[in-house]
Amino acid sequence: MTSTDWLDIRGWSESIIGWSMDTTHDLLPNSIQNDFAQIQPALESFFLATVMCTVVFAIMMLTLMVVPYIERKFIGRLMDRIGATTSLRSLWIGEGSATAGDWWNKLPMGMGTPIGFVNAKLNQSFGNDHPHETISRVNNRGYHGIWFLFPGFFQALADFLKFATKEHIVPKKADKLVFEIAPVIIIATTIMVYAFIPFGPHIWAANPDLSLIFMMAIFGVAPLGVFFAGWASNNKYTLIGGMRSAAQLTAYEIPLLITVLSIAVISGSFNILEIVDFQIETSNTWNIFILPLGAVLFLVTMIAEVERIPFDMPEAEAELVEGWWTEYGGIRWGLMFATEMMRAYAACILFAMFFLGGWEFPFEDFLSSLPLLGGIFELIFTIIPGLVWVLLKAWLLFAFFVWIRASLHRIRTDQILEFGWLYLLPLSLVNLVIATFLRLEVWTESGWPIWAAPVLTITALFFFVVYAIDEDEEALSQSRRPYSTQTLSKAYPGTQEK
Repeated sequence: MTSTDWLDIRGWSESIIGWSMDTTHDLLPNSIQNDFAQIQPALESFFLATVMCTVVFAIMMLTLMVVPYIERKFIGRLMDRIGATTSLRSLWIGEGSATAGDWWNKLPMGMGTPIGFVNAKLNQSFGNDHPHETISRVNNRGYHGIWFLFPGFFQALADFLKFATKEHIVPKKADKLVFEIAPVIIIATTIMVYAFIPFGPHIWAANPDLSLIFMMAIFGVAPLGVFFAGWASNNKYTLIGGMRSAAQLTAYEIPLLITVLSIAVISGSFNILEIVDFQIETSNTWNIFILPLGAVLFLVTMIAEVERIPFDMPEAEAELVEGWWTEYGGIRWGLMFATEMMRAYAACILFAMFFLGGWEFPFEDFLSSLPLLGGIFELIFTIIPGLVWVLLKAWLLFAFFVWIRASLHRIRTDQILEFGWLYLLPLSLVNLVIATFLRLEVWTESGWPIWAAPVLTITALFFFVVYAIDEDEEALSQSRRPYSTQTLSKAYPGTQEK
């Protein structure tokens, strides 16, 4: 796949920059051509890095717009079976003019006739099918109206423009310097992570030999900005949110790093491109079938790292208003919200790189080798660049994030920390031992044995099913809430002890 991907943006950029530098060298006077030739390689490297950073940033920002679209549309469909989200008419009429069986006509003695009359007038005046724009259309961001292509897709841009025009207010007693620096730390480090993430075999900004270590080191800096923001705001809610974030990210950062180390061990490299090439060309097997436990650990720890439900205690609205960013507003709040989406998007792309073969289509070699249809599949894989497969895998995984958000409730802080330290940390060490054993004892120069992937995958599924259906009733009966309160006697006026 690496050699046949026609979308070689890096190669095209190198050719254009090299040609422009050679042309500039020839146009210069002879007296300074030698001096220019000495700095020409450095200039070419600088311009190439600038171009690729711009390309990667543009791809990230343009494709990131799909993420909030998936969040809004998918969460609306998961949590509302009819499909109506915030439409005003959904209070009295269903989506698509569904009338829920005209329930008012079933009332006895004609009592529902006035209700039906009012409903018809409301639907005529405020329904989405009315030709005039109403408040119903504004609130229902996923409406199916005149704009039939990607309805609600550009709502994210409208929200950004709204945030950009809001006033920026700094709390009176806040640490103003740290208050302003904290968002910069969070946003800058998140964007820097994408410099080491390849969107294709020839689409990347930086590719050092230890790109995996550099990327994870930068990925772990943003939580410091979160704690600084919570402390500098001089607000009890933000401080509690910052402390929760620091405790949670410390508990999950260590299992995450150990899991990433197991990926490097099984692939034999700390370079992200080489990890993907190991799955596509060297082993011809995705890591999710070799390290299923590692895939689960990476997914869970990454959800905790990006603070999404059920691990969003640092910004629990019901308890902490908005958590560590309560005092932020306007463009800073909007950018930090976008940063949260960027981190979740980066987690999805990294999962695709580490466990799903990166830019390879599922079973690509098998489909290309089919007797009759192999040529057609090979033509399709040649036409479609690897960037498309990376984005599709990342978007599907983000849809899984949204599914988790709609399915699970928020977990208490003590349960989050207990789960991280008592379960994920030992399991990550077990996963590292498994990866080391597989690399040293099972791996051969010709690749993984034919039995390795199915045996490991079936074994992992077996333990998952056994653990899922197992329930220790004695332990459940003895468990209690560590921070619960209890009223021993009713309190009446005048009964307090003096």
